Formats: sequence, C-alpha cells, structure tokens
Amino acid sequence: METLPSSTLDIPKRGMPVTIITGFLGSGKTTLLNEILANKQDLKVAVLVNEFGDINIDAQLLISTEEDMVELSNGCICCTINEGLVDAVYRVLEREEQVDYMVIETTGVADPLPIILTFLGTELRDLTRLDSIVTLVDAETFTPEHFESEAALKQITYGDVVILNKTDLASSEKVEELERYIKTVKPSARILQTQQAKVPLPLILDVNLTPVQQYQTTEEHRYSPHLQTDGFVSVPFKSYSPFDLDKFEKFLTEEIPAEVFRAKGILWFNNSEMRHIFQLSGPRYDIQLEEWPSSPLNQIVFIGRHLDPNKIRQQLNNCLVLQPSKLAQAMGLKSF
Repeated sequence: METLPSSTLDIPKRGMPVTIITGFLGSGKTTLLNEILANKQDLKVAVLVNEFGDINIDAQLLISTEEDMVELSNGCICCTINEGLVDAVYRVLEREEQVDYMVIETTGVADPLPIILTFLGTELRDLTRLDSIVTLVDAETFTPEHFESEAALKQITYGDVVILNKTDLASSEKVEELERYIKTVKPSARILQTQQAKVPLPLILDVNLTPVQQYQTTEEHRYSPHLQTDGFVSVPFKSYSPFDLDKFEKFLTEEIPAEVFRAKGILWFNNSEMRHIFQLSGPRYDIQLEEWPSSPLNQIVFIGRHLDPNKIRQQLNNCLVLQPSKLAQAMGLKSF
C-alpha cells in the first residue's frame, strides 16, 4: 500500500486529462466524487455521472441539476450523461470557461472497457488524455466471487489505481487478503486503503498510469455483453404519496429480496417533514436527513440480479400512505 502525500496538483496543458472511476455497486464512487468536487486545490473539475437505472439518483445527491449541468462556486461542474458520453464530453470541452480535469463515473455494474475505448478509439483521443482508471472496492463485502459478476472482475482488471474503501469495516486480515487477490488479477495496480473514500487527489488525478498502447488492439471488444450475462436489473420507483415508516422498515428488514445488492433514493415519510437520503449496500443501509428543497416525493431505485420489478413495486405500493385525494382516486370516487 502506498503512503498518502499532501502535494498539490499541477496539471500540464496537453489535452484535457480524464480519469474514469469505476467500482461495483455500493463501493463508494459517489462519496469519492463528492471529495473531488469539494477539493481545496483550486482545480476546476468536470464530473460526468451516469446512473444505471431510469432515475439519476447520483446527480441529485451530488448537487441539484438544471439542464444537465451545474457549476459550483469553486469552478467545478457536474454533468449528467443523458444524450451519450461523447456529447457530454463535448459540452464540457466547448465551454468558454476552461475546465482543468474531467472525471467520468461508470455505473456499478459496468465493464469500463467500452468507456476506455470511447476515449481512445474516437475523435476524443485528439482532444483528451486518458490518465487513469480508478476502481473502488468495498473492503468489507468484496470477495473474489463477488456476486459471480463478470463486471466486478473486469473493474479490477482494468484498474490502474484500486482503492480498498471502507477498511474500517473490515478486519486487517480481510484487507490483506484482498490486497493479495488484487495483485493476482492486476499486478501493476496502485493499491490504496481508505475510509469514506478520502484520498489525496494527487494520488488519483494526473498520475499518467493508463497504458494507452495496450488498448489499441482491443477495438473489436468495444461492446460488452456483461449486463445480459450477469443478469442485473434496475427497478426504479416514484410516488407522490409518502411511505408509512413502519411498513417501509418492515419491507427493508423482512421482505426485500435477497438478490437486491444496491438501493439508493430520496424518501418521504408521513410522520416526518424532512427529506430522507437513503443508501443501501448489501446488508447495510443508511438514512441521512435534510430539508426538502422542493415539494416532497419518493424516488428510489433498486439494483440486483434477476429481480421481479412488478413484485418490488407492489411491495413498495403497499408501504404508501394514500392522501385523501389519492385515496378517492383509488376508490373511484370524486375528490372535493
């Protein structure tokens, strides 16, 4: 494991450097993105997020969005990849105010190779410089057979920097075992240990670790079938009625399918005036409270293997508290 220096970044101007952040469901990618966006080194970073699912929860957790792009007070911007990765990159490159660095977040079940090849096999190779692939690993839950996922293995295979995150939740023996395993998959990887994805940016940005020439012969593998072979399903849910807290808690503790590996969302409960930011990763879940910036609603997405979307949506509907107007509609009555 490498030590963590406190040096600052001095980005040379030779094409916008790009870092791709990957990692399996719940490994801490969004937490790392928040660290990058809140950096104190006056580095103007563009973060491009692309959630696996119909509801882009990550963008809402990072910052509120408007027209797919938001500029922060420190000069950083956050974009959503709605019209495609290449178009999103061009939106950043065409800005009048220069951005120093670009960070791309993959989905939790993504093979990073197609994204790598997008930067090396298209016109973007003349406008950007692929700097590093950063892979986050949940040190507590990850195993070599991680959910039998081809994507989880490829994320390590292509990782130039592998961050063993959440080391405070794993034993020292488990962390050492993971390091040994990662070195068998990717001997050249730089391995870092972190808690809450806190890492000095000079260790992951502008490190020039991606072996670009290695990918020149892999163009034929641009498209990966891993989503089909891994069997992952995303189940989004939205409601303008609140959840009953007791019913939702019972759903989480007794009814949620074991095949759900990740869930995240914004929750509204009938007995609370607060906005609840919900995160579930494996057996753990966390809820943070904050004020509602707008009218309350429920938005949540579940990600797992071989899920039954209709069953999950029905379970969630059973947790709702229908408001008078909604109840009247459900009973076929006219509301006054």
